[in-house]
Amino acid sequence: MFMAGIGGQASLWRVIPDRKQDHPRLMTVLSSPRAIGPFTLSPVGLGCMNLSHAYLPRPEPRQAEKLLLHALDQGVDFFDTAALYGFGANEELLGRTLMDWRDEFVLASKCVLGGKDGQRGLDGSPQAITATLEDSLRRLNVEHIDLYYLHRLDANVPIEESVGALVRAVESGKIGAIGLSEMSAATLRRAHAVHPIAAMQTEYSPWTRNAEVAVLDACVELSVGFVAFSPVARGVLAGGVGPAGVPKGDIRGAMPRFQSPHLERNLALAGQFKAIADQVGCTMAQLSLAWVLSRRPNIVVIPGTTSTVHLDENLATLTLDLPADVFAAVDALFTFEAVSGPRYPKSAQAQIDTETWPGEPLE
Repeated sequence: MFMAGIGGQASLWRVIPDRKQDHPRLMTVLSSPRAIGPFTLSPVGLGCMNLSHAYLPRPEPRQAEKLLLHALDQGVDFFDTAALYGFGANEELLGRTLMDWRDEFVLASKCVLGGKDGQRGLDGSPQAITATLEDSLRRLNVEHIDLYYLHRLDANVPIEESVGALVRAVESGKIGAIGLSEMSAATLRRAHAVHPIAAMQTEYSPWTRNAEVAVLDACVELSVGFVAFSPVARGVLAGGVGPAGVPKGDIRGAMPRFQSPHLERNLALAGQFKAIADQVGCTMAQLSLAWVLSRRPNIVVIPGTTSTVHLDENLATLTLDLPADVFAAVDALFTFEAVSGPRYPKSAQAQIDTETWPGEPLE
């Protein structure tokens, strides 16, 4: 018998019958390889951002190198970085650590969203994209990047022009496939009309479900893979954030969902989510990853971590054998309206093109 909280109150419970005979088990589906453009990938990759950027505390370089090599040893075949991360330091980290085994994994990086003098900025012009790509190739110590994303939409440059720069990079052999990040279904269709798009990368977890408004369906329609970043809700659905919030200087501290009074409300939801995970004998992170992977067969998740223990925990998601009722309980807990606060501060929200749901708070 599986019990799940409802109504946003821990004292309210309903009993969900364990229909083991009525619903197919999901282990085979969760662990099946996923097609992302021309690549066939394990469902769980590695997002490398927090090894060099944004989240605190950051690991020492040797620890970061050890984690990357451990991931490779454990069969991770998809590593995701960007020019922005550490303002080049993350690409350099991967370049000096992994490239002796270059044929064992798919490498992804990103352009457009970058840094100058320690500040974020957008430049989707073909000239900037070409220059950023050359810098990325040098830092990564490679001549070819498998999947290269437009990290954000530069509203001052037609998407067709930005994609055109990447088409030329494909033709020259410097990249293998083109991706988009944090963009809408409408922008995806415009980009796809110029050149087939291999992947859309967007934040997606039980507490951020904007992709369900339109872009997930557009990806299925156009045979575009979907890469889910922050699939454990930036650590909240992995038990990694408590009442004290995040360390000073951590990028999440500027996000309204991590500020009072929103944080307290969201941690209460996380507590109910943990109760669901406990009932089925998995960790919070595993339940969150499994939920995302269960949504569509074209989804790959790229959780980040600085811990080899947590990395192994994430990969063990693929051994789970969960009833469909568990995912229905997560759906019921994390409705669009359930999570408190905007997901981005106003300045960052202005840099994304993803759909919003009716009534979503944006400031």
